[in-house]
Amino acid sequence: MGKFVIRKTETGLVFHLKARNGQTVAVSQIYASMEACRKGIESVIRHAAQAAVEDQTVRRFEPEKHPKFEIYKDRAGQFRFRLVASNGQNIVAGAGYSTKENCRKGIESLRRQCAQNPKIILE
Repeated sequence: MGKFVIRKTETGLVFHLKARNGQTVAVSQIYASMEACRKGIESVIRHAAQAAVEDQTVRRFEPEKHPKFEIYKDRAGQFRFRLVASNGQNIVAGAGYSTKENCRKGIESLRRQCAQNPKIILE
């Protein structure tokens, strides 16, 4: 079972979704309060199962409605994903992957972790 790990930063709170093996699957934006951070976690759990996948690395990709996962390439040429909520806000971003297939596996890992009622831990 995965877990959401909430950490304090100099400017607020951030959460990391960790897989069973301890790898970070996704990282949130910075939140100003614990309440907002917990609502962000709830949003990830709620949206992950129903979100479509929009592959922005292909020409003339078909835009999907929110909520959605967006697959894109970063400046270093790595494949990444972000989960965009139904209100259009980015709620988590995935790590960089060398292949699109591994990026898709990252999305599926996030979906699995969220479906298994992950723990929430404050560090």
